[in-house]
Amino acid sequence: MTSWQLSTPTSPQQWQDYYQLRYQVLRQPWGQPEGSERDELEAQSYHAMVEQAGQVLAVGRIHQLGDGRAQVRYMAVAPQARGSGFGAIVLAALERQAERWGCKAIVLNAREQAIGFYRKANYQLGDVLEPLYGIPHQQMTKQLCLAGTPQDWLGWSATLQQTWHNTIPLSAFMQLQIAEFDGYQLRCTAPLAPNINLHQTMFAGSIYTLLTLTGWGLVYLQLQSLGLHGHIVLADAEVRYLKPVKDGAVAVARLAATDGSLAGLAQGRRARQQLQVELCSGDEVLARFSGRFAVLPEGVA
Repeated sequence: MTSWQLSTPTSPQQWQDYYQLRYQVLRQPWGQPEGSERDELEAQSYHAMVEQAGQVLAVGRIHQLGDGRAQVRYMAVAPQARGSGFGAIVLAALERQAERWGCKAIVLNAREQAIGFYRKANYQLGDVLEPLYGIPHQQMTKQLCLAGTPQDWLGWSATLQQTWHNTIPLSAFMQLQIAEFDGYQLRCTAPLAPNINLHQTMFAGSIYTLLTLTGWGLVYLQLQSLGLHGHIVLADAEVRYLKPVKDGAVAVARLAATDGSLAGLAQGRRARQQLQVELCSGDEVLARFSGRFAVLPEGVA
């Protein structure tokens, strides 16, 4: 199978193909003229696309709204590529750009048939909008950053790390540390020396523990931000070990990559959240963790 590539359009041909897919998917079927797939914000927006075998198969755009939010527009996937996951790849790239801009949330206007796609990416339903070209639309939003101040985040992180070391002796032996939590993502590290194997790389059990506790920690930090309490347990997990891990690797869990609300705890209900954690060295991903955590209300065994 030909490999795919995520990029932003740069060459004249890439821009032409990028806009052509927008037009063919989002405007042509409703008799709209060419050019209607563009607006006055193109130059100040961030654009992402997936190419495969010289074809542009998925596109999307994001721009800042000026109030701490960003808006996703013009998401389109070629008919032959639907179900490939390319739309989710483009959306994740747009979310990362919004994080780089320092936006706190993303808003978008979803076509009726796309609501399920965005809900799977943890977007929440908002106002029902006026139809466009006769197609029902609904506003959807997603939080990228936890509520709180940098001082709050620092305090919660210090408490989290102390909780690990006090209640999970392995984490102290591993010298697991929180490198940073900025409201958007939790970054954790563990040095190679206490976690080394006979190949002079990180022991697989240490990698699993580092990734699991980083995911557990992001759930904990969300509870702090929401003012909620509960018992966090790992219900299911899968780890893919992609490359040997040496010094300098960082486990990264992003709020934008979580799926599932914790708000039900406020009514005494169990909550569940699926999340992803990557172990990275620079831009290289060394291991990936996918885990489902359950949060039990206090007093529930």
